[in-house]
Amino acid sequence: MSSGRLFAGLMTGTSLDGVDAVLARFGHRRVELLATDSRALPAPLRDSLSSLTRPGADEIDRAGPCHRALGRIYAEAVTALLDSAAISADRVTAIGCHGQTVRHRPGGEDGFSLQLGCPDTLATATGIPVIHDFRNKDMVLGGQGAPLAPRFHEHLFADPARRVAVLNLGGIANVSLLDRGTLTGGFDTGPANTLLDLWHQRHQGGAFDRNGAWAAGGRVLPDLLDALLADSYFQLPPPKSTGREYFHPDWLAPFLNHTMAPRDVQATLAELTARGVADALAGFAPQRLLVCGGGAHNQDLMKRLSRRLGIDAESTEVAGLAPDRVEAAAFAWLAWAWWERVPGNAPAVTGARRPAVLGRLTVPD
Repeated sequence: MSSGRLFAGLMTGTSLDGVDAVLARFGHRRVELLATDSRALPAPLRDSLSSLTRPGADEIDRAGPCHRALGRIYAEAVTALLDSAAISADRVTAIGCHGQTVRHRPGGEDGFSLQLGCPDTLATATGIPVIHDFRNKDMVLGGQGAPLAPRFHEHLFADPARRVAVLNLGGIANVSLLDRGTLTGGFDTGPANTLLDLWHQRHQGGAFDRNGAWAAGGRVLPDLLDALLADSYFQLPPPKSTGREYFHPDWLAPFLNHTMAPRDVQATLAELTARGVADALAGFAPQRLLVCGGGAHNQDLMKRLSRRLGIDAESTEVAGLAPDRVEAAAFAWLAWAWWERVPGNAPAVTGARRPAVLGRLTVPD
């Protein structure tokens, strides 16, 4: 393994389902997890964050308390990691904290991406330096600021003998293209769990469609699927990135009518994710598809992906890292990269003018 430096990683994704945390050390094409933690966001905070992804009144006054509350929850997750591993805070070099994205507006001279989660709250509560604000420098350099995990995917999953696509199925689906050991591209393909979860919550209750069982019993509506895929986002060439501020219930509503059974709409949304991914990967023609994120547990969605791509959709578990841990581990790795002055972005992915070390440092004193 590496020299032994430890890094924590924290991730709250576009699904808003909770905080994932890891304590890790890194070696050559390896990651060793010493501890993991997952915790749900309190429902009032989750609802507040969800509302902040869309323009509304008093946004600054509503965002401020969320910023501090997330910092406290992140600190609780890190403390749980340390307790689980019986490791003192002074042995951890830094925490990589992505924060919760509430607005992502890439493109143009004034493109920006805003994440909440107070790094000062986190650093002072844990006594550990925090690396955060990973997107901004890439955007200043003309990039999308996203996706940010591809360099880590290259570190861990690249295969010198095969074309590998790594697919993260969070709220949004994004891919990393690893061509025989080299990262050659990556981008957001479109919605994944965000629309599936919201539609299921509206019609079935519960946080999500477990194993995709409700979608599996529905019928894909071809006209609806074609209309959804006609959206301009799917036609854009990479580099591109998106979020739940674009793919939200109001985006979906104009395509629906009263004749559509809710379960059939769910099946169509699942097929939209699978088709969006398959269309995006057609030119790359992966020989292996590794899937991480919550969607890796959706058996119906994994079957749809396999059917569309003609290869098995495999969980990253088979390649050495559980699918629920990949994103948090990526931000632990990005904290390592900041500390070692290793570029964390990939211009082939984001469109930035050059590679750059990503993130800013906040210290506890």
